[in-house]
Parts: sequence; C-alpha cells; structure tokens
Amino acid sequence: MAKTVLVLLSVVALVATGYAYLTYHQVQGDLHTSDILGEPDTPDVKAPPADDGVEDILLVGVDARTDMQGNPLPLSMLKTLRTEQSGTINTDTLIILRVPKNGGKPTAISIPRDTYLDVPRGGQAKINSVFGTAKAAAAAQLRAQGKRDSAEVERDSDQAGRKALVQTIQDFTQVRIDHYAEVNLLGFYLITEALGGVQVCLSHATEDKDSGADFSAGLHTVTGGEALSFVRQRKNLPRGDLDRIVRQQVFLGSALHKVLSAGVLTNPGKLSGLTDALHRSLVLDPDFDLLQFADKAKGLASGDVGFETIPVITINGRSPDGQSIVEVDPKAVQQFIAGLAGHTGGGGAAAGGVAPAAYSQSSINGVTCVN
Repeated sequence: MAKTVLVLLSVVALVATGYAYLTYHQVQGDLHTSDILGEPDTPDVKAPPADDGVEDILLVGVDARTDMQGNPLPLSMLKTLRTEQSGTINTDTLIILRVPKNGGKPTAISIPRDTYLDVPRGGQAKINSVFGTAKAAAAAQLRAQGKRDSAEVERDSDQAGRKALVQTIQDFTQVRIDHYAEVNLLGFYLITEALGGVQVCLSHATEDKDSGADFSAGLHTVTGGEALSFVRQRKNLPRGDLDRIVRQQVFLGSALHKVLSAGVLTNPGKLSGLTDALHRSLVLDPDFDLLQFADKAKGLASGDVGFETIPVITINGRSPDGQSIVEVDPKAVQQFIAGLAGHTGGGGAAAGGVAPAAYSQSSINGVTCVN
C-alpha cells in the first residue's frame, strides 16, 4: 500500500506550514517508537552496510489487524477495512525513500511484495513474509517463557519482525537503513478519512473480491475502505504486483496534492484528524526527528520526488514449493539503487528482465489514469 508514504508526507506537509511548531510538537511527542536500528546486538547478525551519503528511510505498510497497543481490531472495523482476521502479518508495502544529504532529489523505490530472496533464518522466501515469520517465532518463544498478556506479546514480537525485515532489506539492497517508519491498515483508513478522500482515475472497469475492489472506468474519489481496496488490488491487473505499485505511486501523487492544498492545511478540523491518525497508526525509530527530516526533504513537501521500482527478471515465477513469486537479480537491484543516489530516476531493468512499472499516458482533469 501507499499508506506509509502518505502518512509520512502528511507529517512533512504539516511541519512545512505555518502550523509547524505547534503541530510538530503535538505529533512528535506522542508517536510510538521502536528501537530496531543500529549495530546488531548479537554476533550472528550482519553489521549494516556503510553510509553512502544518502539518508535511507524504510517505509513499511503492514496488514496488522491490531491497534498500536497490540489489541485486536473489532470485527466491525475489519469489515470496514475490507479485510478479515488473520493469523499472520504481511508487509504489503516496502519502499526505500532515498534522501541525498547534498540536497539532491529524493527517490522512493518500491520493492514488490512477492520478491523472492534470501532471508535471515536461511533459505529463501517472499519478502512480505519476513516480518510475520520472525514475529510468529518470537511470539511462540515469549509464550513458552511464560508471558500471558497477549497485547504485550504482540508488541514485543513486532520488534523481532521489524529487526528481521530491516536486516533482510539491508542484505538484499546493500543500503544502510537510517530510519524506519511503519503504518498499519487502520492508519491508512484514518488518513484518507481525514483528507475527505483522494481522487484516482481508472482506464478500465475492474474488480477483485480479495481486496474488495469494484470500480468503473473514470474518475473516483476514494476514502477509507474503498481507498484501501484501490491500492491493495493486484488480481485482475495485467502486470499484477507491478501494476499495483503503479497505483500506489499515482495515489501518492494525488494524495500529496490533497495534503498540501489550502483546504486541508487551513482547516483546523482536518488538521486535528490528521494528527489523531498519526498518533494511532505511525511507528518510527526513536532517532527519527520529523522536523529535521522535513528540512532535509523539502522536495517531498513540494511534490518533487521520483518514484521507481526495482528491476525484476519475471513477475510470473514459481518457488520450489509452488508459490507465485517475483524473481530478481540481487546484483542488478543493488546497482540500480546505488545509481539513484543523488540522481534523478531512470534505472531500468535487469538484463533480459521486466522494466519497472510505467504510468499510463492518459489522464482526466489532471489525474493520471491507471489499470
């Protein structure tokens, strides 16, 4: 989902306005933090890659069915979110936001959720399963040690999931993750509700029972559960996950325009709604200073950010156990990402591979139309 970037860009927009000082302290002071970065605390974990002159922020969207306190969301809310109860957590959105320290153009690089790669526990798996697998193992260990408070187990096991995910991303990309931002399904819902909807455009009518998507061709203003369906759909799209990434990126452009509009930033009610959504959904590393980030990433607040997708070999691969996967060449991915440090877009695909997802050329009232 595009949800994590939307939340973070909402913060940047708030900090960049005349409401900056008050709003910043209201937001930063009450945010949830998770200390998962830095040097490893066990000898079996690799040290992070060296600093390459770019501030790299890992943006993670999780499909957690719990609130920030680890309590399960009520069934009525799950229905509103167009999702179901689930025993595992997946990371539906993984984006590395590269912000050059020399003031160059920031780039947001999407990693498909089905990317098949080496994982910390050994062997290979889809990248979207890393968080949930590590979390489940940690939860089982905590319960075996006698912990009975389910909310506490949820919170503590989340730490293990985040650490495993960061390690996997660093090993895969050879990029040092400097900061971490995570948001859940509820947060995305609350943000779009606070904005009063986001305009999107579809080239063709489409539906997908799994995500709840059911859209006619043309312009739509989506909010809440409908917005979640728009950015989560991947079935019945020509290029599956790559087309979903296109949707996420186009949605972000439209949402950022809405966040920065006077109708939001001069409306006390909407500002209050945004602030409340941040408190209820966003998790950051303790050293993530939002005011400092906003100053470094002024390009984000002006919409001057490049969107890219890692090069892939095929989107129709099969794992040894029969799962549908996205095959990649780690070396090609590492070269692609390194080439975006401080430069403006344009990485391309691995040799003989599939090019990163491209936007449709059509638009209605300035809103880009997608599949």
